Amino acid sequence: MAAFGGVVVSDPLLASQFTQNELRSLKSEFESLGSSSDVITAKEFKDGLSKLAFIQEPLTEEEVASIVKERSSSLDFEAFLSIYLEMQKSGVKISPQKSPASEFLKRSTTTLIHTVHDSEKKAYADHINSHLADDPDLRDILPIDSSTDDLFDAVQDGILICKLINVAVPGTIDERALNMKKNLNPWEKIENQTLCLNSAKAIGCSVVNIGTEDLIAGRSHLVLGLLSQIIKIQLLSGVNLKAAPELAEMLNDTEDIEELLRLPAEKVLLKWVNYHLQKAGFSREITNFSSDLKDGEAYSVLLNVLAPESCDLSPLDLQDPYDRAKAVLAQAERINCRKYLTPRDITCGSANLNLAFLAYLFHERNGLTADNSLTYAELIQDHEQDSRDERVFRVWINSLGTTTYVDQLFDGVWDGWILLEILDKLEPGSINWKAANKPPIKMPFKKVENCNQAIDAARKLRLSLVNVAGSDIVQGNRKLILAFLWQLMRYHTLQLLKNIKLRGKEVSDYDILKWANNKVKRSGKDSRMESFKDKSLSSGIFFLDLLWAVEPRVVNWQLVTKGVTGKQTNLKQNAVYVISVARKLGCSVFLLWDDIVEVVRPKMVMILAATVMLWSLGEKAKKAANTAAVLELHNEVS
Repeated sequence: MAAFGGVVVSDPLLASQFTQNELRSLKSEFESLGSSSDVITAKEFKDGLSKLAFIQEPLTEEEVASIVKERSSSLDFEAFLSIYLEMQKSGVKISPQKSPASEFLKRSTTTLIHTVHDSEKKAYADHINSHLADDPDLRDILPIDSSTDDLFDAVQDGILICKLINVAVPGTIDERALNMKKNLNPWEKIENQTLCLNSAKAIGCSVVNIGTEDLIAGRSHLVLGLLSQIIKIQLLSGVNLKAAPELAEMLNDTEDIEELLRLPAEKVLLKWVNYHLQKAGFSREITNFSSDLKDGEAYSVLLNVLAPESCDLSPLDLQDPYDRAKAVLAQAERINCRKYLTPRDITCGSANLNLAFLAYLFHERNGLTADNSLTYAELIQDHEQDSRDERVFRVWINSLGTTTYVDQLFDGVWDGWILLEILDKLEPGSINWKAANKPPIKMPFKKVENCNQAIDAARKLRLSLVNVAGSDIVQGNRKLILAFLWQLMRYHTLQLLKNIKLRGKEVSDYDILKWANNKVKRSGKDSRMESFKDKSLSSGIFFLDLLWAVEPRVVNWQLVTKGVTGKQTNLKQNAVYVISVARKLGCSVFLLWDDIVEVVRPKMVMILAATVMLWSLGEKAKKAANTAAVLELHNEVS
C-alpha cells in the first residue's frame, strides 16, 4: 500500500489522485458526515451531501439523486474519494483550490514524504521470493529480505519486474530483449524499465504517473503500486469460468451462465465468498475487500465452510477484532493458506492484501464441485473468438487513464459512459457532461442517450460510423462495438502523429506505409511491405528491419530466425521478439504475436507501424534544434 503523509489510502491508484493536503481535507469532511470516523451510512451521506464544503453551488434534487444513486450499503473513506472523483467528472462545481493531484505529483519540486505500509512490502517480497526463487538470472538478489528496503533496490535494473510480468501473464515479454549483463549502464536500465512499463500497460496495469526514472530510483510508493497490480493480475487469472468451470455451481435458478462469464474476476471472487457465506447462514453480504472484512467475522465463517475439519467458529467468540483476526489467520495456517495478510491488515481493511489472500484461498480450496465442467467448457470456447480483440481494446482503453476501469469490454461500453470518457480523453471538451447519464443506469433510453452523444461526438471528429446507432451499442452488437473502438484507437494513434505533423496535414495510412518502406530502404535492407495485408509480414523480418532502421542498438540479429512461412515456431519467436523490442524502444504496443503470425491483421499491423513511426519522428523532433534538422524531418515523410 502506498500513501502520502498521515492519511492512508490502501488503493495506490486512488491514492495517486490526491495530494496529502487534499486527503486531510476530504477526510475531515468525510468524518463530519457521520458518527463514525471509518464508515458512514447511505442515509448520512445523502443527508450531508449538499453541505460538503468543497461543493461550490447548491445541488439540485436530480444531481443529489444521481450522486447518491441507490446506495443501500455503508461507505468507507475510499468509496467517498471515488464519489468525489465522479462528481468532478460529472460537472459538479468543486472548489477551485482543490487542484488535481496528478499534476502536483508530476512536478519535480514535489517534496511529499511517502509512507510505505510494511505489510504490503513484506507480502510482495515474499510473493516474489516464492515465484522467482529458481530463476538463475535473479540468484544474486533473491531471496529479498522483506524486513528491509531491499525490494526497492532489487527492481532498479528492470529485470525483476519484467520477470514478474511473465509470471503473471506468461509470454508477455521476450526475455531475449532484456539487457541482462551485470552493472548495466543508465541507458540499458532505461531500456529495461521502458520494456517493463509498456509490457505492464499491455497486460492491463495503469502506469499513469509512473516513469522509468521512478523505478530506477526505487521510489517506494510507485514500485508498490505497480507490483500490487501485477500480482493482482496473476492471482486473479484463475478466477474465471475457463480456468475453474466449477464456478457455475454458484448460479441459482434465475441466473444465466452468460452473466457469470461477463463478471470481472474481482466480482466473481466476491460472489464466491458470498455464495459460501450464504450457505452457512451468514447475515451480511460482502461488497468490498476492505471495510466489510475488518471485523474478521466473514473470514471465520468462510474458513469453517471450506475446511470444517480444521477451522471452527471459535474466533467469533472473541470480542476484540484484532484478537479475532489473529485467531482467523491461525486457522488459515492449519490448512496452509496463510499468505499475504497479518492481523493488522485485516483490522485496517487493506483492500490489496485481503484480495490477495482470498484469491490464494480460492486457488487452494474453493469448495466447489466440477460436475458440469465439460458442458460449460464448450460454451466458453464460443467466447474465445472475440477475446483477442476484446483484450486489445480493453487494455488500450485502460492505458488512456480514464476514470472508469474496464474489466469486461462489451459490458463496459453498453451504457455509453466509457465511450464518452474515451472521446473526452482523445478530444478534450468534445463531450457535454451535463447531458450525460452517470452509471448505474436502469432506464435503457438513458443508455441510448449516452451512446448517441458518443456517436455524434465521433462523427464530429470525422470518424466513419455509417449506419451505427446508439441502440446498437446498448443491445451489445459486438461487430459494431469493435468497429467503433477500432475507429477510436486509430484516431488516437493518428492524432499523436498529427501533434508532430511536419507538412501541415494529417498523416494517412498511406503515409505510414510509405514512411516505413522508405525507412527500411534507406537503412540498406531489402524487405518491403506492399500493404498492411502483406502475407510476408508474418515472418516478422520487415518489422525487425524497421526497428533496426530507427534504432540499430535494439535488435540483436543473432536472435532472429529466418522466419520461414509455415514454420510456426520460428514465426512466433520473431513476432514475440518484434513486440518486445518495440516496447523496449518506447512504443505502446497492444497487439499479440498471433496478430502478426496466424493471419496478418491489417488494422493491428498498421497501428504497430504507426507507433514505431511516432517514436522515430518524436525522437528526431526532440533533436530538431535548427532549420536543417527540421528539413530532414520533412524529407523523411515526403
